[in-house]
Parts: sequence; structure tokens; C-alpha cells
Amino acid sequence: MRKTECLAMILAGGQGSRLGALTKKIAKPAVPFGGKYRIIDFPLSNCANSGIDKVGVLTQYRPLELHNYLASGSAWDLDKKEGGIFILPPYAREKGADWYRGTADAIYQNLNFIDLADPEYVLILSGDHIYTMDYSWMLEAHKMNKAEATIGVIEVPWDEAPRFGIMNTNKDGRIEEFEEKPAKPKSNLASMGIYIFNKSFLKKYLEDDAKDETSSHDFGKNIIPKMLADKARLYSYAFDGYWKDVGTIESLWQANMDLLQDVPPFEINGDWKICSCNPSMPPHYVGPNAKVKNSMISEGSMVLGEVENSVIFPGVRIGKGAKVTNSVIMPSTVIRDNAVVDYAIVAQNCEIAEGAKVAGEKGAITVVAEGETVLTEAGSKQAG
Repeated sequence: MRKTECLAMILAGGQGSRLGALTKKIAKPAVPFGGKYRIIDFPLSNCANSGIDKVGVLTQYRPLELHNYLASGSAWDLDKKEGGIFILPPYAREKGADWYRGTADAIYQNLNFIDLADPEYVLILSGDHIYTMDYSWMLEAHKMNKAEATIGVIEVPWDEAPRFGIMNTNKDGRIEEFEEKPAKPKSNLASMGIYIFNKSFLKKYLEDDAKDETSSHDFGKNIIPKMLADKARLYSYAFDGYWKDVGTIESLWQANMDLLQDVPPFEINGDWKICSCNPSMPPHYVGPNAKVKNSMISEGSMVLGEVENSVIFPGVRIGKGAKVTNSVIMPSTVIRDNAVVDYAIVAQNCEIAEGAKVAGEKGAITVVAEGETVLTEAGSKQAG
């Protein structure tokens, strides 16, 4: 394997339990987003656009669809002879076949792969965030600071800070303290789950952590605090763009709705191209009596009813008299004549029967799980 300066490792094995019905059959990074993408398209595209051409994808929970989607990596221009996407599931070792026990253990179990790539730096990413970022700038800052580790951070609203790992830094950005989900945070600089480590430095801490039977083998809970306790050179890298943790139903719905704003908070059709792997489909069709307002309608879809403030994925069928508002309709779902869908996320391959109603409200989005059929009503707002 060719030596590389920076190897990316994407943590993509999460179950995404907070996404409930949407991840019953697929891993969280494989969840559809934005009309034609999967969540994992964002870190993969960021890697490709940043000039990082060797990417390990660590999978675990229900990986089949994600593996099929990633295939050769050609969609992201990551199918090069000396580089590419490498799928890294947990595997049987001499001491037994454990699943990844935490984020740090996932990387530890793949130290052989990292050693083969022999990078100077290891970039570790979460596979379940929506953002566009040039990692080469972060790597440059890491080098300039002579850092041993650099953590991407973003300012979050103070009332949301207790949900995140929070950094306290000095005026030069050197991290002095890390608090994992503090009840009373001292700062609102949240970890983005983006790390750059010097390879040899990372390897030492992972090997030490693996020997600790009391550890939960997690970067935020164990590795980073231990590095700080040892007075290691840890720096923050501030990011001021759009970044969304789409780990809940509400945040996933909101991130899709953000794309429908007059001026979207982030650009998916600009120079920083977000790539995806989708089958070729004919153009979408909007019938002569259909009404579409402030919505994204993807290829292969047919709209005969009304659609407003909604994101419609490929292959969706919306019948005559049907009304879809404030909703996300994932691939190959059929909404029959005169059905109503409002404030909902309908997963792929579903059917909403003729005249049926799926209705939630803001703050209580209704979800229809993959492959389900709704014959009458579903949701928090049902007819009385």
C-alpha cells in the first residue's frame, strides 16, 4: 500500500437509536438525506475534495446496504489504483471476535490497516454529520501549531452545549480542558467529532487504552482526557460554517428543511461538490393539475397532487388529490390518491394508502418506517 500523508478513518458503524424507525434496517450513515444523498456522502465528498484519497470506513450495525452503496468508491472519485475506500468491519482476532466497543476501540482494531498505509497523520471523522469542510486547512493548522492532536470545534447555542463534548481553550486555541456533555459548561465550543492525530502519538494512546479494562474505549470519555492529563499539545480548529448533527428525528427533518430556505445555510450544488451513488432515472414528472411550492423534486418521481415545503426523493409517486406538506419522502415511496402527509418523514419503499393520513407537528415529527404501509392514520395529529 502506498505511503500517504494523511489517512482518513470514518466511523460509520452507529445504530442511530435516536432515529428510531429510520434505522431499523440500515446504519445511520446510510440514511437518505437532501433529495438524493446519504448522510455518509458528506464526509466522503469532503475527503475527496480535500485531496485525501485513502479512506477507511468502519462499519458495524446493519452494514449490508451501506457496503453496497459504497461499492468501489467511484462515485466520490475514490477508486484510484493507489488509494480508495476500504471497508473495515469488526473481524475475528486471535483473542476473539468482538464488535467495536467504542470509537477508540474501532480505530484500535484497525491499527494494522493504519500501519500498512503508514500515514504521518490520521484524520478521524464521524459518518453522521451534515457539513462541507476542507480538511486540508485543518491539517495545515495542525502542522503550524506543531500539535500532537487537533480537534474541530464549532460554537453552539449555550442551551445546547450540554449535549456535546465542550472545549476550553487559551487565546492561541490550545485546549486546556475537555468536558464530555457537562451539565454546566464553561464554554460553548463543541467538538465536531473531527480529529487529526500524529500517527505514532495516536497509536501509543490507543494501545494503552486497550489494556485498560475500566475504559469505555471512547475518544471523548477516555482518550482526549488522558492526553490532556499528560499535557500533550492538543489544539482546537474553529469551524464557522454549517454543521448539523442529524442524530435525532427532529434534527434530520430540520436539516432537510434548511435546504428549502430562500438562501440555504449551506450549498450542495456549488463548487464543493457533494457526490452520491444513485441509479440513473428519467426526469421527474409534474402533472398538469399538480401544484408544487418551495420543494425539491428528485429524478424519477411523479407528482399528480400537491407538494409544499417538502423534499421528495427519487422514484416517489404522489397521486391525484394527495397533499404532502412540510415532509421528507424517501426513495420509491408511493402516496396514493387523496392521502395527506404533513410534518412527517416517510422512509423508503413505503405506501400511504388512498385517503390515509400521516400527520405530525413541528417538534413531534411523525415517522413511517421503511417498507411499511399506512392504511388509515398515523402520527401525533389524528382526526377526531
